Amino acid sequence: MTKSGTHVPRPTESELELLRILWEKQPATVRDIYEALNEERPSGYTTVLKLLQIMTAKGLVVRDEASRAHVYRAAVSQEAMQSKLLRDLSMRLFSGSAAQLALHALAMEPAGSAELDEIRALLQRKAAVPANGHAQAARKDLQ
Repeated sequence: MTKSGTHVPRPTESELELLRILWEKQPATVRDIYEALNEERPSGYTTVLKLLQIMTAKGLVVRDEASRAHVYRAAVSQEAMQSKLLRDLSMRLFSGSAAQLALHALAMEPAGSAELDEIRALLQRKAAVPANGHAQAARKDLQ
C-alpha cells in the first residue's frame, strides 16, 4: 500500500486504534471512524478529526477529498504494519531474534490447536525457503 522507499513512522496507541478501525472498515469517513471508536470508548469527533489530520501528515493514512465528506484509508496494510512493529520489538527486546520473540510469546499465552497447526505450517514453509528470500519482499513495503 505504500510506495517503495517511503519511510512509515511507528503509530502511537491512539493512531493504532484508528488504523485498526480503518483496516476493518476502509474506506471510511471521520464520522464512520468516530462512531466505531465510540463503540469501544468515548471520544470526541474533533479529537478523531485532528488525529486523522496528524496521521495524514505522517503518511499513516491517505485522505480522499473528492466528496464533501473526506474519506480516509490506511496507507499501510495491517500485515505490513504488524511486521514493522514486530521487527522493531524484536530488535529492541530480543536482539533481532524472531525465534526468541516467538518463543516468548508462545510461553506467555496458550495457543489453540488451530494456531499450533498454523505455526507448524509456517515452520515447514520457512524450512523450505532460503533465509533471506521471503523476508526481503515484506521489508520493501515498509521502507
